[in-house]
Amino acid sequence: MAGAAAPQSAASKLNKPQPKRVNLMTVALVTVLCSASYLLGVWQRSGNTSATISAASLLATTVPCIDRDTFNSDKSGIQLDFTSHHASDDGSTAVVPLTRNFSPCAAELSEYTPCEDVLRSLKFERDRLVYRERHCPEKHELFKCLVPAPPGYRTPFPWPASRELAWFANVPHKELTVEKAVQNWIRVEGDKFRFPGGGTMFPNGADAYIDDIDGLISLSDGSIRTAIDTGCGVASWGAFLLSRNILAMSIAPRDTHEAQVQFALERGVPAMIGVLASNRLPYPSRSFDMAHCSRCLIPWNQYDGLYLIEIDRILRPGGYWILSGPPINWKRHSKGWERTVEDLNAEQSSIESVARSLCWKKIKEKEDIAVWQKPTNHVHCKVNRKVIKSPPFCSSPNPDSAWYTKMEPCITPLPDVAGIKEIAAGELKKWPERLTAVPPRIESGSVAGATADSFAQDTNLWTKRIHYYKLVVPQLGQNGRYRNLLDMNANFGGFAAALAGEPLWVMNVVPTAANGGNLGVVYERGLIGTYQDWCEAMSTYPRTYDLLHADSLFTLYKERCEMEDILIEMDRILRPEGTVIIRDDVDVVVKIKTIVDGMRWESQIVDHEDGPHQREKLLLAVKSYWTSSERSHDESSTAS
Repeated sequence: MAGAAAPQSAASKLNKPQPKRVNLMTVALVTVLCSASYLLGVWQRSGNTSATISAASLLATTVPCIDRDTFNSDKSGIQLDFTSHHASDDGSTAVVPLTRNFSPCAAELSEYTPCEDVLRSLKFERDRLVYRERHCPEKHELFKCLVPAPPGYRTPFPWPASRELAWFANVPHKELTVEKAVQNWIRVEGDKFRFPGGGTMFPNGADAYIDDIDGLISLSDGSIRTAIDTGCGVASWGAFLLSRNILAMSIAPRDTHEAQVQFALERGVPAMIGVLASNRLPYPSRSFDMAHCSRCLIPWNQYDGLYLIEIDRILRPGGYWILSGPPINWKRHSKGWERTVEDLNAEQSSIESVARSLCWKKIKEKEDIAVWQKPTNHVHCKVNRKVIKSPPFCSSPNPDSAWYTKMEPCITPLPDVAGIKEIAAGELKKWPERLTAVPPRIESGSVAGATADSFAQDTNLWTKRIHYYKLVVPQLGQNGRYRNLLDMNANFGGFAAALAGEPLWVMNVVPTAANGGNLGVVYERGLIGTYQDWCEAMSTYPRTYDLLHADSLFTLYKERCEMEDILIEMDRILRPEGTVIIRDDVDVVVKIKTIVDGMRWESQIVDHEDGPHQREKLLLAVKSYWTSSERSHDESSTAS
């Protein structure tokens, strides 16, 4: 097959010595021709769902188009042969294991979310929605197969068209179009879904609703950058905030409203499966500038205000909490909500009481929207504890601990301040200055091993690396090719920061095996992310991300879990024809390649940006396009 021969051709071209002098005009011409070849492939696929971009051809247009002398300091023309030029740590040559092929999973697993599996969840208690939290399979229960795309799967619409449109075949669920028909959430138009931007409490559209919020607190001066939307629906609030340079983490449980988070991600909007139940949300303290709930059906006044206490933990000093829907403006809506005025009045009074106990100040309530503000420090609040005994301040040592950490009915104390007007933990710069300013957590010395100098070096390093990535993966520099990106070992978020000017977003994961304090730095930069143990599945649907980036991830998890289990999870959350960039020690990269070669990925090893003598290498891979219908056809052909 021609498609299968492409990687060999690419490798043979790479192995030829390169000239020592580079004609810049020639390099530019070749780059243009490569880009034109890719765009032609995209055009062909967009016009015919059965025509797919060959993963092999994508790699073939990636690496051979680069003249390595343009960025290698060594001009010796050394050929790339990674399996023989580098020895293992013990001095022996790396032994390459045999490749084994991974079979596709059954078609009914096309939307499989291992840690939020509906059948498994029924084994856990219903009280406080504990059954909707993460409950991951045991090691012996792990599937060793590849989750298929549904029949007819198509490449999502590019941003910003994806904000309003998604292919029906990609998320074949009509439940919300029926249940939320009068609320303008979503509707079916032929083979597409359309998202008008409506919501339960914003029938005139998310933009108009956000304008109403902007009339109460400023959303345009750069002081609000990160937000969280609890019970997000299809994430229209977060989708329309993006045009105002506000990055929202939208969360909703996997529940009877099928595919809310899946719709959000298909639209190109940051989202995760998540629920306020018994565990803390997987974010550090003081993460978000703003939290939002629009008829999210969370019982804020119950369990001694535990859920508002958790919102308080993840709000930065001076951050805002916005509530619309029951019980706000109950005098007007009580009949429509089919609840008694006594019940609604009691609920609002209870919420107000919890907010006061947290020392929040109510900024304003106008029509259907109410806004509270968290104090900038706890000087007055600590004095108030002498009168208001509950909730007390927490004594737990790590307020950032949030991976299977139980919520506590206590206030997370803010760092001490010298004066009443001082902002606890340090004042954040406004966006976009905060992206590159030294984060307060580093400036204060609270992140182990991090200094202002090391932060600046990391920022410069990732600027250099992203430049190199765009050379070896030219599609990374093309607007619209990638939208949802995942950095699986984000450190300070340097990868995302170097891409901040692009029309894309990055989910920055700080693994539980790494320095957990770094995720707080990510948020202080105005980026978003989550904790994750990569020995378990991520709280997201299959085919979530267009590009996965893993920097030294497999070395980090070398003694913790099986490499193939992490790669199978990567395959689950990667879109067909999505791209993977793995950088790690050469021995690790070679072993990874033997596994992914059996996973319907086309892969190739390339040099480190500093040249061939570096042990660290890059594995570039593209996931092939295939669906569950193709699997069924292959099986029937084999049987006959």
